[in-house]
Amino acid sequence: MKLSLNWLNDYMDTGVIKDAQEFCDKLTDSGSKVESFDVLASDIDNVVVGKILSVEKHPNADKLVVCQIDVGQYGSRQIVTGARNVSAGDLVPVCLDGAHLPGGVVIKSGKLRGELSEGMLCSISELGLTLHDMPDAIEDGILILHEDCKPGDDIKKVLMLEDTVVDFEITSNRQDCFSVIGLAREAAATYKVPVKINTPPATTVGGEVDDYIKVSVEAPDLCRRYIARAVRNVRIGTSPMWFRRRLRAMGIRPISNIVDITNYVMCEYGQPMHAFDRSYLEGGQIIVRRAKDGEKITTLDGVERNIDESMLMICDSVKPCCVAGVMGGLNSEINDATTEVIFESACFSGTSVRLTAKALGMRTESSGLFEKGLDPENAMDAVNRACELVELLGCGEVVPGAVDVYSDKPEQKKVRFEPERINSFIGIDVPEAEQREILERLHFTIKDGYVYAPSFRTDISCFADVAEEVARMHGYNSIKPTGMSLSGGYNEKQKFINMLHDSCVAMGLQEIMTYSFISPKTYDLMCLPADSEMRRSVVISNPLGEDTGVMRTTAAGSMLEVLSHNRSYRNPSVAFYEMARVFIPHESADKQPDEKQRLVIGFYEKGDFYTIKGMCENLAEIVFGRSGKAQPNYEIEAHRAPVFHPGRCAALYHDKKRYMVFGEVHPDVLKNYDLSVKAYLAVIDVDELFEVKNTEKTYRALPKYQATARDLSFVCDKALTVGELEKKIISLAGKRLEAIKLFDIYEGEQIGADKKSVSFTLTIRDREKTLTDQETDAIIAKVVRGVEKEFNAPLRA
Repeated sequence: MKLSLNWLNDYMDTGVIKDAQEFCDKLTDSGSKVESFDVLASDIDNVVVGKILSVEKHPNADKLVVCQIDVGQYGSRQIVTGARNVSAGDLVPVCLDGAHLPGGVVIKSGKLRGELSEGMLCSISELGLTLHDMPDAIEDGILILHEDCKPGDDIKKVLMLEDTVVDFEITSNRQDCFSVIGLAREAAATYKVPVKINTPPATTVGGEVDDYIKVSVEAPDLCRRYIARAVRNVRIGTSPMWFRRRLRAMGIRPISNIVDITNYVMCEYGQPMHAFDRSYLEGGQIIVRRAKDGEKITTLDGVERNIDESMLMICDSVKPCCVAGVMGGLNSEINDATTEVIFESACFSGTSVRLTAKALGMRTESSGLFEKGLDPENAMDAVNRACELVELLGCGEVVPGAVDVYSDKPEQKKVRFEPERINSFIGIDVPEAEQREILERLHFTIKDGYVYAPSFRTDISCFADVAEEVARMHGYNSIKPTGMSLSGGYNEKQKFINMLHDSCVAMGLQEIMTYSFISPKTYDLMCLPADSEMRRSVVISNPLGEDTGVMRTTAAGSMLEVLSHNRSYRNPSVAFYEMARVFIPHESADKQPDEKQRLVIGFYEKGDFYTIKGMCENLAEIVFGRSGKAQPNYEIEAHRAPVFHPGRCAALYHDKKRYMVFGEVHPDVLKNYDLSVKAYLAVIDVDELFEVKNTEKTYRALPKYQATARDLSFVCDKALTVGELEKKIISLAGKRLEAIKLFDIYEGEQIGADKKSVSFTLTIRDREKTLTDQETDAIIAKVVRGVEKEFNAPLRA
């Protein structure tokens, strides 16, 4: 919501708002969040009004003229121009030497074809304006000024360009703040000054207006209130400059006086309005009804639209003339020949307007306001204000009276006034008198122990809403922080998950969060088999789009999408993790799906297979305990994980149960995700890990006796995995083996074809005594004999 401070000053005493930044800070603190503010015309400087004294042909150029110009207190200037629409006596915008224009343009004096030019004459585009802003101007010529001004006057003041526009982020429940008056109320309450709202002259219902229009509401459930007023002897023309400038500051393009009035009132009151050319309303009547199947309407944007009986229409006796709350019809629009106008001010059902706008694909400023739910009491003031502006601009004669069909007048909302409870609820100590003053400043009424909300505060419904009003106007910054009075903490599952988070961060991974719903095509990108159980997903009945049609059964696809996205933005290397949820459907459609937690790790250019393997081993040691001999067992699993590269995928087991799958992503999958580098994934079952976790820490005293380290290199078949070899060594070495570490794998001609050399460091220690060389040699000999016997893998010579 944009707000012109020039416009706001109509409702507050001059001088209250001294600084735009201070205004933004105060309004934000009181609950009306400001996104930004823009000082209009701040990029225009040193541009003044000049009076052309003479225009002479350039001696050295056929298409240029030399103008002598009076610029008031700045003296006279000679300026060369190519414009043909200037003549002696014209008042024009003049850029003096050093002037600044929109777009960072700086004007300097110089010579043009040998003649001195001490500045420049401006067109509307050079001032950042359009024909809608200056309808009397020539688009490709110099702007000729007809305003009341004199040479030397600042052009920004003459053209009323100076203003500050504040952009608010208003929540949808505060529909009253989508208007100048609504924000004026907030500003006045914040600054603790009276708000000066001009109440338009009251209008009696009936009168001469009955001779101009009849109104019938056939769908009162969709139209709570409908008001019509008539204007005769209409003179279509341009709106005055001050009027156009206010609309422009609010982001609305001026069109013509009658149309501008409806837009002006919408900005001022937050009440969308529409104007019909009465001559196009057949039968002289307006019928508010549901559309009939098969009817069509061509809206003001020139598009013919099919409508159905779910949509509310404003019709005459023959045809639909307007899509209620969304957009008018081309068959009743205001044009230059219009002489009689019917103003509409209504309160339509927000739900109906939203569904209609969505179905027709034409969300408008008007529909956006109706969707939030409008105050029906505001409709009469808005239409009266429109009629007041008609008379102010001199563009017609207002017909006395109004047609007002008000089928459902809401009751005034009330909430019990409980000052002590408000203090306790918020944690403040505000006296009752101050609470009363705050609420009355916000136009609430307190009577008989109740707080009565004004009609425009449709968001007030309970005690907490009233307490919030007191809190925000008292000042959130004035509320002293207090400690929590309730005890609480994490449960065991939450502690476990936090431990996994910490471990992932410690390994250099960054957390990501992705949607739980994915496209069914994701399974194709992952190259899952057609009969894969993971393809059986929970289907969303009302998805946000094609790419969010099912609940995911695996989070690997989401991780691959994030890796692909980062690669497409040329991030050289990334490493991520996600604590993701997947949804496993039941055989019975009546049961809710099982919601499972998975930890997914993914990276590229941050390591290789052994890096992802090390990460999983690290997590396993944390979960299963850090015993030197209790190493997790893993094995190659070539066919159980189609997303992974065959032969470069492993599964980590504990007590013969699989908990983790990790490895390099399959080349076909990489291609599907446009990943030009190798990527690595790990998928970890968090729920199953939690069930078998052993995170208790047991104190062990530092060893008193020295350890012995021995290096062993075995020559074995290439097909033998390091894991199998390591497991055998652990079983042979017994309880004195403290640690085993792989430090080399070698393949070459020296050890023969189909063979490899695998080297380990064994750390041996007895915690009760110092081992002798003979005892250590006996352990090593047992390991060597056992490995050679089991795998035909002798020590490397």
